[in-house]
Amino acid sequence: MKIAYFDPVGGASGDMALGALVDAGVSFEDLAGALARLSVQGFSLERGPADRMGIRGTHVKVRLDPGPQPHRHLHHIEKILAESGLEESVRAPALGVFRRIAAAEAKVHGTTVEKVHFHEVGAVDAIVDIVGACLGLRMLGVDEVRFGRLPLGRGFVNAAHGRIPLPAPATLEILADVPVDMVETEGETVTPTGAALLASLGRCELLPPGSVVRRIGYGVGTREFPDRPNVLRLVLADWSASPAVGEVSVLTATVDDMTGEELGFLMERLFAAGALDVYFTPVTMKKSRPATEITVLATPALEEPLAGEILRHSSSLGLRTRRESRRELPREVRRVETPFGTVRVKVATLPDGFRYSPEYEDCAELARRHARSFHDVYQAARRAALEP
Repeated sequence: MKIAYFDPVGGASGDMALGALVDAGVSFEDLAGALARLSVQGFSLERGPADRMGIRGTHVKVRLDPGPQPHRHLHHIEKILAESGLEESVRAPALGVFRRIAAAEAKVHGTTVEKVHFHEVGAVDAIVDIVGACLGLRMLGVDEVRFGRLPLGRGFVNAAHGRIPLPAPATLEILADVPVDMVETEGETVTPTGAALLASLGRCELLPPGSVVRRIGYGVGTREFPDRPNVLRLVLADWSASPAVGEVSVLTATVDDMTGEELGFLMERLFAAGALDVYFTPVTMKKSRPATEITVLATPALEEPLAGEILRHSSSLGLRTRRESRRELPREVRRVETPFGTVRVKVATLPDGFRYSPEYEDCAELARRHARSFHDVYQAARRAALEP
């Protein structure tokens, strides 16, 4: 799996993202040719070497023809993307970025997404930055985007609505629920376009352990900060989700005189004590007596406590233990928002993608609360987890 990790050393903006992608290997000519298919006029794309505090990188500039820029609404952006002829894998994430910006602007200005005037981010240069970044990631074959904590500077900046404080209100709205660092740097370190690109296309998380760095690119911004170089570093890395190999304790016991209720109570106690898994298997003992084999999986550190639970809460006079190797896929738990509420989703990383498993308890609780089927809530959680 190829991961693009954006390290916001000195902030993030749309042109810095483009510069980092080109510096990391995106063909500038191919990028400019694809962007020429957008139904917007009056711009050209330029690039050149630049450095900040001795760090060399690439600066990409969207050069605009003289004249005022139109104020576009979200439906204008949708039309531009629909008519571009670009692949859905580029158009969909680009539209997601614009929708995130629109939602933030609507909240800041007390209006609706449909009525939002995009102002700066609806101008040609912002359209080129956003679509160009999505194109560049596609050209590099990136499977996943991650980024470091964004440093948010302080001060004031002049915008379409007048003089506004930094971080810009729209930038803060875009970065809601995203970890950030408030820094002493005077000036706009993170623009709304830069914030929306990273927050919409990726998540704030470091490269996974074992990642192999393949390429590094630096996108150079236009500002000179006294305490940090105004660059956005892009690290392209390969990561193979090889199953982690570990050791697990297996505890087994066989009983022929416990009721179903007693077995159920034993299972509850074992899980409460930290068992990784507990299951019962029907078996036949001597003299053809039907019986149940109790199997418990545990970390080696919990082997003794769980053995005590089995002897305490079952009718067995003894048990067997052994150690086995275990391979497991890397996984994490994410929280997703559905029309019914928040659901935890277990995300397992496969060599060629992901597997999503909404948590049963969350889905069951929401299904009961809203008088809906478990299937409705479960599928809503899966759809939310699959959204970019």
